[in-house]
Amino acid sequence: MKTTTQLLGAVSSIALIAMTSTPAMAQGTTAGDTITNNVSVSYQVGGVDQVEVTASDTFTVDRRINVNVQFTGASPTSVSPGQENAVLAFDVTNLSNAVVDLDLSTALSGGNAANIDNFEIYLDSDGDGALDASELSAGPITYLDEVASDDGTGTQTIAVLVVADINLDAVNADTFDVVLTADAHEGGDAGNLGAEITATAGANTNGVDTVLFDGAGDTDAANAGDFSDTGDFIVAGANVSVVKSSRIVSDPVNGTTNPKAIPGAVIEYCIAVSNATGAATATSVVVSDDLPADVTFAEDDFGIFVNASASIADQGTATTSDDVATCSGGTDGEAATPQTGTFTEDGGTGGLDLITGELNDIPAATTLGVYFRVTIN
Repeated sequence: MKTTTQLLGAVSSIALIAMTSTPAMAQGTTAGDTITNNVSVSYQVGGVDQVEVTASDTFTVDRRINVNVQFTGASPTSVSPGQENAVLAFDVTNLSNAVVDLDLSTALSGGNAANIDNFEIYLDSDGDGALDASELSAGPITYLDEVASDDGTGTQTIAVLVVADINLDAVNADTFDVVLTADAHEGGDAGNLGAEITATAGANTNGVDTVLFDGAGDTDAANAGDFSDTGDFIVAGANVSVVKSSRIVSDPVNGTTNPKAIPGAVIEYCIAVSNATGAATATSVVVSDDLPADVTFAEDDFGIFVNASASIADQGTATTSDDVATCSGGTDGEAATPQTGTFTEDGGTGGLDLITGELNDIPAATTLGVYFRVTIN
């Protein structure tokens, strides 16, 4: 507070001035309160104390509107393709010296809008930054009702959750910038969103005037009665690719020397499933292969194995059902642990025979493979 001292005088004596007032106005002094300042002047005439002269001044505290929004979650917040109810956590604070309603809105400021939708806002009643069943059951909100004026204790901060669905088309490293804006509206009518608050134009009046005191947020201007902050999603998706190839192992005429794909020839299929560097782990990976009707699964000659090596090319050609084979090159006999593999007669599409290989999880920068042999009919 800036204090100004003025020299007051009387005709016949030097005046002694005593000033008393209510406590100094601090941040959060309630709008509409009156502040009264009393002054008394004592003086003498001819060495005799005279009756003190007094005066007072009273003014009304005007309304200072200030709103804050702060993203409180992990930056960025990791999500998966197809994830529903992905959450961004925010704190919304009424820093005004008056009760207000706070209108809440969301906007996508960055990222492909086609891959994120169904934005909703929920109260984070327990402040844990997660959407609990009870909060979901309570339903979404569009505004905060009758938010108390700032008293410096932090009780005017309300935790909210911005929730959205990530579409399956989102891919690894996609980002979505989500803005939450809180806009000050008139309070005083519980259960209803009041009118948007605007600044009082012109000179100060004897009533409660309004000054918009908010700063500039991520997408809003200063002194506009609103504030915004941005939370970020980043997609941690698997980047899975599959390559299927085959080689001729032998035929009934040439054996293993320059074999040809004639009826009775043994064909080895190689299915390599890769997850790219930097991707999220692909979980519960299952390979399903419908065998053409022109081949028969050579169950006695080989089996279904999963190559646990990071490099398919490092594996060699199988000669027995205990080895892991590839379709080209490498050194024979490198170890790998067979996972679950099954042959189901007539179990595939349209009654075709079905090969199934359960690869389980494939971390980033890893390739797993399924190998089996068939005979041309």
